[in-house]
Amino acid sequence: MAIQIGAKPDSGFSDPIGMLKDCHRRIEHFLSILCLVAALPGDRSLNEEERSAVKAALQYFHTGGERHAADEEESLFPRLCSVSGKSGLQVIERLERDHAQAAELHESVDWLYTAWISDGVLEPEEHRRLVSHTANLKQLYKDHIEIEESIVFPRAAEILDSQTIAAIGSEFNARRR
Repeated sequence: MAIQIGAKPDSGFSDPIGMLKDCHRRIEHFLSILCLVAALPGDRSLNEEERSAVKAALQYFHTGGERHAADEEESLFPRLCSVSGKSGLQVIERLERDHAQAAELHESVDWLYTAWISDGVLEPEEHRRLVSHTANLKQLYKDHIEIEESIVFPRAAEILDSQTIAAIGSEFNARRR
């Protein structure tokens, strides 16, 4: 994503919760690109700018999106569950189901966009699926991010000690090497 003058710099590994929030902003940005391009007529070739934007968005979800889910599922969620017990388990299970559902939708969206780029057009049914799946992703992420930013992340900041936060940040860093 381009640097924006005057924007808050991204959080670092010492603030893994901030990193997750920053990633949410990137998810929203790249998802908006996928939704905007999906709304274009499928019976025409994408121009170079559209193809480039779509490829960048798809690549982001392959790397950053998958890493984001791992950060949550492997580093944050287990620690939250170990500290809060069963009280936080239902929301965590729902968020993990969201990750699985998002992965399935991304696989379809990726396939459909790849077909559009390589074939130059999409069949009407494929185009309807692309529009539907990007809209489903947008709603899924909207709900998912709302839960994380209003419930999970504040709870994590409240109950996880500084050593645990530092360990989570170290794991995030290791995933990026």
